Amino acid sequence: MPHDWNLDQVPDLSGRVMIVTGANSGVGYEAALALAKRKADVVLACRNQDKARAAADRIRKEAPTARLELIPLDLSDLSSVQAFADSFREGRSQLNALIFREGRSQLNALINNAGVMALPKRTTSDGFEMQFGTNHLGHFALTGHLLDLLLATPGSRVVNVSSIAHKFGKMRFHDLQWERSYSKWGAYGQSKLANLLFTHELDRKLKDAGNDTISVACHPGWAATNLQEAGPRMDGSKLMERLSAWGNAMLAQDAAAGALPTVFAAVEPLHGNEYVGPTRLMGWHGPPEIIEPLNKARDPEAAERLWDESERLTGVRYAFG
Repeated sequence: MPHDWNLDQVPDLSGRVMIVTGANSGVGYEAALALAKRKADVVLACRNQDKARAAADRIRKEAPTARLELIPLDLSDLSSVQAFADSFREGRSQLNALIFREGRSQLNALINNAGVMALPKRTTSDGFEMQFGTNHLGHFALTGHLLDLLLATPGSRVVNVSSIAHKFGKMRFHDLQWERSYSKWGAYGQSKLANLLFTHELDRKLKDAGNDTISVACHPGWAATNLQEAGPRMDGSKLMERLSAWGNAMLAQDAAAGALPTVFAAVEPLHGNEYVGPTRLMGWHGPPEIIEPLNKARDPEAAERLWDESERLTGVRYAFG
């Protein structure tokens, strides 16, 4: 495997079906574009359909033959997660109807990319703390709802996009929803640590059940997207919004570079439970490589406890048979 991995190493993906959540902007958009250019069938799973249509138009300008589908998905609403999965599985969308006509009922990669960062205290429509509810619980539910298609597709995988922020994250099992007190950065770190614990436990359960579906994780380093400015904007802090914009301009790599670990995790031959990210400048920049998260991200007791809590909170039970 080349040390300086880049998109030239991505094989032809014709016939592969991939879902990218949050594909209308930032890292999600760049990952969807890269996969579409390599002829994957890409589903753009986005909350805002106007932005999703604009993103699809931009992708088609660069990849005129791209096969894309837009299906609404709001990860902060479990009913929307269920509706997305039902629509995809039942072939009600244009792309999936074509896939079904071609005799392919499959899902090669579910890329759990969408997320929110360092928001002022908010709750989801189901009453969960917004960052934990969106970044972790929404994707946990989505993966569970689509597990049957993943298991039916040889060599499929789940890609969970985490963050360097897992390093300062802590699982507050006594107060997962931050009802006693709230730290916007603490809540973000917890949600990103949860992404890695979920990756670990999902891969363990898949292997224990004898499935060849794998679960892997990645992080984009410091990538310049609108994610950094959204929290300050919601807080009404013009100063922090300007500082975030300055940091993106001066210190971050662009979103296309930030998407490389996601694409690597989606297409490279992997065994499961790998963590992919840049390795230069404290992990902020550089081509993707397989790296190691902190030990707490693979704590088996914490991973199992989070799994049980996630099933209880979402009502989604995984069937690995």
